[in-house]
Amino acid sequence: MDEGHGATRLQIAWNDFIIVGPSADPARVRGGRDSIAALKAIASAQAPFFSRGDRSGTNAAELRLWNIAGQTADILNKEKWYRDIGGGMGQALNAASAMDAYTLSDRGSWLSFNNKGLLIIVVEGDPRLINRYDVIELNPQKHAGTKLAVAKILADWLVSSEGQQAIGAYQMNGEKLFNPSAALPK
Repeated sequence: MDEGHGATRLQIAWNDFIIVGPSADPARVRGGRDSIAALKAIASAQAPFFSRGDRSGTNAAELRLWNIAGQTADILNKEKWYRDIGGGMGQALNAASAMDAYTLSDRGSWLSFNNKGLLIIVVEGDPRLINRYDVIELNPQKHAGTKLAVAKILADWLVSSEGQQAIGAYQMNGEKLFNPSAALPK
């Protein structure tokens, strides 16, 4: 957007990130709503934590939270309890499950993940864990010749009453995955 590639940006939905970890909960963070306090406790306990480390949006959110908790990437990468796997969400969840470790996950990946083992949700509900979804229409001056008219139809539908109802009705394993937010962005 800052470089002018996008002309319009509208929030269409949100869901959240969660911190999952072993049911034994060595950092004693289970049931909390404060992600920063949880990360500080995980670091203090030197409990294993798996990071995606893949430069994804989830990885960026995780590093932002660690930074607020006083742990920069340089510090984390020197710690034995912190493991940057350089992979996707499934890989991070599999590693956390296999090693009884903590990780940050988006709720959709968690709901669809079938290898939970002893992993449970330990922290959820922190406003800092909100994960927003936007639709961005391309700037026709920078992207002439692309299918802008078709993209506009999709963008308009996503923010319409019908599109918002479809977003709100979407479920994964019987749980609502997204909260429509075109009318009231978070």
